[in-house]
Amino acid sequence: MTEHRSPAQIAALGLLALALAMGIGRFAFTPLFPMMQQDGTLDISGGSLLAAANFLGYWMGALSAAALPLPPRNTLRLALLATGIVTAAMGLTDAYWLWLALRWLAGLFSAWTLIVVSNHVVKALADAGETRRQGWVFAGVGSGIALAGLACLGFMVAGFSANASWLALGGGTLGLAGLLSFLIGPEVPSVRRNAGEGAVEKAPLVWRVVIAYGVMGLGYIIPATYLPLMAREIVSDPLVFGWSWPVFGLAAALSTVAARNLFARYGNRPVWAAAQAVMALGLVLPALLPHMATIVLSGLLVGGTFMVVTMAGMKETHVIAPPGDVSRHIAVLTAAFATGQIAGPPAASFLHGLTGSFSAGLLAAAVLLLLTALPIAIARSYAASRGTAPTP
Repeated sequence: MTEHRSPAQIAALGLLALALAMGIGRFAFTPLFPMMQQDGTLDISGGSLLAAANFLGYWMGALSAAALPLPPRNTLRLALLATGIVTAAMGLTDAYWLWLALRWLAGLFSAWTLIVVSNHVVKALADAGETRRQGWVFAGVGSGIALAGLACLGFMVAGFSANASWLALGGGTLGLAGLLSFLIGPEVPSVRRNAGEGAVEKAPLVWRVVIAYGVMGLGYIIPATYLPLMAREIVSDPLVFGWSWPVFGLAAALSTVAARNLFARYGNRPVWAAAQAVMALGLVLPALLPHMATIVLSGLLVGGTFMVVTMAGMKETHVIAPPGDVSRHIAVLTAAFATGQIAGPPAASFLHGLTGSFSAGLLAAAVLLLLTALPIAIARSYAASRGTAPTP
């Protein structure tokens, strides 16, 4: 394999890796949740615990990524292949405790993938002077979400069971992951850096950034977990409610590409704060006016901002920290994000049990998003503290 990779090849690798590990491995459960409920194998409380298990795995993956004995390239290969296996395995059993373990593993592997891609692929594009292509990398998450959503829409129309749908998505993911594992190039190192190789300059964590990123995890995950379910409560026809998740994913994919000019013009944190405020609006609308139109609009607003915030957070780590410390900052942000996700579904499920709707959870999350948005724009960066100008 050649050692000279074009920026387009590097961006395509990152896009496909995130599409498989995040878009499908992490988020296939959302459009499959109402199918499992229809099959009588899962209720809202059980689905909330499955979601929480996935987020716990994501949290543990964020904390463990830096300590893995494997070099980054092998870590990425393992994570992608394992994502396909554990996704397909969901369709091979009806044992709930196995589902919990499999969703936990899916979260673990998705975190490893995001950290490797956010650190090495994003850096490779920056080193090549192609920061605007970073939007294509993060578009992978939304692309995978849209693909999984469209696939599940087709499965519902065709009368597939949830188990058959898990098998189909997992098998496809495994096949693509196998192909992609051969295409990983020098942008992802094949040698693990030893802790003793030189002194690593460290920058302090910016806790306003960390907390806001965690709150974003809580805020977006309620619609990201329950949006198709909310739509199904209003319209039972899968040709109607089934579009809520593809719309969410398409908005996420297009937003990261569209936002690249905003990052270049305004910087990471102002765009982040504005996106978080728009996300809050996306939560308020279906809470105050439950209707299929507001649910679709919520999918557009939340789907169109959560990956912009994710992209801003990952890009900001390269501003906050010196190169040798970036991975630690990415891991902390990812762990905070996962903490918010762990708290979100059980809290929303509890409030749903008390009130009979998801409105209370949506409104509470919207308030937290707004309260943490403003401090993002004024948080000091590592570069600013060093007297150098931050770059987008």
